[in-house]
Amino acid sequence: MEAIKENKKSLKETVLDLFKFEDYWAILLATIILIFCVSIYMGSDSQSVLGKAEVYNSIMKSEGEKAPFKTVQWHEAQFDKNSLAIKTSTSQKVKEILGKPKKWVKNPVESIYLSESAAKAKGAPFAQQYEDLKKETISIKNQALAATALAQEKAFADTNLNTAASDLVDKWLISRDKENKMKSKAIVKPYNLIPNLAILLAFIGIYFSVGMKKMGRDREGFLQGFPAVFALATGAYLLGEQETLKAWGLGYVFWGLVLGLIVSNTVGTPKKLLAAAQTEYFIKTGLILLGSTVLVNKVLLIGIPGIFVTWFVTPVVLVLTFGFGDKILKMESKSLNMVMSADMSVSGVSAAIAAAAACKAKKEELTLSVSISIMFTAFMMIAMPMFIKALNMDPVLGGAWIGGTVDSTGAVVAAGEYLGPVARDVAATIKMIQNIIIGVMALGVAAYWSLKVDKSMAEERDFSLKGSLVEIWTRFPKFILGFIGASLVFSGIYGILGIDGSKIIIDKGMVNGLISPLQGWLFCLAFTSIGLSTNFGELSKLFKGGKPITLYIVGKIINLGVTFGAAYLMFHVVFPDITKSLMSL
Repeated sequence: MEAIKENKKSLKETVLDLFKFEDYWAILLATIILIFCVSIYMGSDSQSVLGKAEVYNSIMKSEGEKAPFKTVQWHEAQFDKNSLAIKTSTSQKVKEILGKPKKWVKNPVESIYLSESAAKAKGAPFAQQYEDLKKETISIKNQALAATALAQEKAFADTNLNTAASDLVDKWLISRDKENKMKSKAIVKPYNLIPNLAILLAFIGIYFSVGMKKMGRDREGFLQGFPAVFALATGAYLLGEQETLKAWGLGYVFWGLVLGLIVSNTVGTPKKLLAAAQTEYFIKTGLILLGSTVLVNKVLLIGIPGIFVTWFVTPVVLVLTFGFGDKILKMESKSLNMVMSADMSVSGVSAAIAAAAACKAKKEELTLSVSISIMFTAFMMIAMPMFIKALNMDPVLGGAWIGGTVDSTGAVVAAGEYLGPVARDVAATIKMIQNIIIGVMALGVAAYWSLKVDKSMAEERDFSLKGSLVEIWTRFPKFILGFIGASLVFSGIYGILGIDGSKIIIDKGMVNGLISPLQGWLFCLAFTSIGLSTNFGELSKLFKGGKPITLYIVGKIINLGVTFGAAYLMFHVVFPDITKSLMSL
């Protein structure tokens, strides 16, 4: 009996021990947020909203069967359906709190505060134009209705009457669009985001501090330093919303890095700020939230092309880069060569840590590899999407290229976001598929080191099937389980709700109202943290003879070339239909 109790206690302790690790805390925090999200957007109100959607669908069906063109009534039913949303007091308040700073032109204060008088003054120059357009739209609508009625009298058998009515409907749509654009300029509402930012600061700070002690980190330092990190992230969002800078593609990710780098490379990052600069913690939680928007059908759709781009290219690039460092550069340290080759060919920091453990690399070698990776990742996540956009590359190919070459998973998502949701989802999925083989890569490195480089290690490793599986599981990034779990659960919800229900409740509700805004803040905090943790002066001491930089640059060029070739072959030559399907999602 006592043995049974002891076993039960041992199991409980084993489960509790999991929360000494960041990945499990990220899964727990993201899961709680997603459960809360489902609870506020899938209440009783959702049923009434879905009922209205059915009414509008019946109107559209009736109008579509009646006329050979889309009538005014058909379009109005579609507009009404598209405007449906879940609006409860809780969901509206959450959406307000998570709201990012607004767009501004000359006065940065307008990004977070606009008085009632200032709002009226801002809209006044456009008020008359809006009124004129509103009258014009009503007039054209009445003409379109009259022309449709005339065509209906002839049972829509007169081609000329049908064409005249259809043309007037199109003219009304154009006028309506102009009216709506002018309305956004003429009717400006006052706002004050400062209280909401204060609430958001308190929530994220307290929420993410919960697991700090269990993970053996400085909880007090985190809480004391977090307001400054949050202030820098808010500043990054503010700069990213400046009209001209935003048009250039310099968004919050870029400014988060820049502001963090300015602090770390001028006055230096204080210890308490470093305690709050929890890059991986923020990114992993944000990525699990992202999993709820990357549906299983997209992952399955990427299928063979995605697996080929990652599981074929990755080991090829790893072997070629290591061979270049060993045979051409003649790197003094084989372990540094291996860690850097794994870092830039697999998935950055996580792969570097796994490879370092597998080949018993020195701490300084791991630091050097990670430091170079962070610098190049910061550059690539900004430059690469700009280059792809300049080439007018399609988002599927661009996303696959980013996913297979940019080191950090968070940077992959940020770079993909710049190109749009299709590129973001493809890039994130490719990177997740690539992350899966980290454990296999670590096992392969350990086997190579034991058998070829340091044969004494063979005695310390268990290369049996069971030992190999344990090694793979140990190296596997556990937060990916949260990403996959979120994707599976929300894919199931999508299937239950159907197209209209999913669009209203999940896309416009959960995703736009809570998941994406919070995910954006977490990524902004993460990249601000990267900047705060990167000091170029300290890193310069590690670049001995320039060989590490040369290795990384050549390896990255190999990676870019081989990945692009594989992605183009898979998504444009062998499986073009998959690309078309991904573009239509």
